Amino acid sequence: MFESYLTGLIVCGGLIIAIGAQNAYVLSQAIRREHHWLAAGLCMVSDITLFALGMFGVSAALMAMPEALEILRWLGVAFLGWLAVQAFVRAGKGRGALEVGEAKRSSLKGVLFTTLAVTLLNPQVYLDTLLLIPAVGAQQQNATTFVAGASSASVMWFGLLAWSGSAMAPILSRPMAWRIIDGAIGVMMATIAIHLAANGSLQG
Repeated sequence: MFESYLTGLIVCGGLIIAIGAQNAYVLSQAIRREHHWLAAGLCMVSDITLFALGMFGVSAALMAMPEALEILRWLGVAFLGWLAVQAFVRAGKGRGALEVGEAKRSSLKGVLFTTLAVTLLNPQVYLDTLLLIPAVGAQQQNATTFVAGASSASVMWFGLLAWSGSAMAPILSRPMAWRIIDGAIGVMMATIAIHLAANGSLQG
């Protein structure tokens, strides 16, 4: 039983860390301390739900509709491109140091929408959680324990992103630091969008 848990933890942990767009967004929200625990929590819930659905056979239905993955692919390219442009604009204009009373903060609704978008518009998420993970889980002695291990990986990883980003906020809150952060986020989002368009995967 513990072996199944450990397998789920390791396999799914590696897959989650590889999803660049999701991690970049959660980390950026954590550094700004703008609803970062909500963003992290949504990612956790999405992963756990998809892990469970995959083990219950939704993967078979997904395999029957390959066009759905293709639609998600190009929606993901467009959305990531838009996020990249926004980040480059912020890097060019610059912005002031983080303050508790900062006027222009991300709304709760905006964070909710963006988190779900970077998570659910990623066809690699479905390939991983509904196809690859069930394939590995089916070989384990205890499928429920395997899903528990996979879910633990998601909770630990996104919890770490939310906590570490928030802890670093005082250090990374200077205007020049934000130019660098926004520039790096823009490059990452653009790179992932190009990779997705060329290869059909957000993994990398």
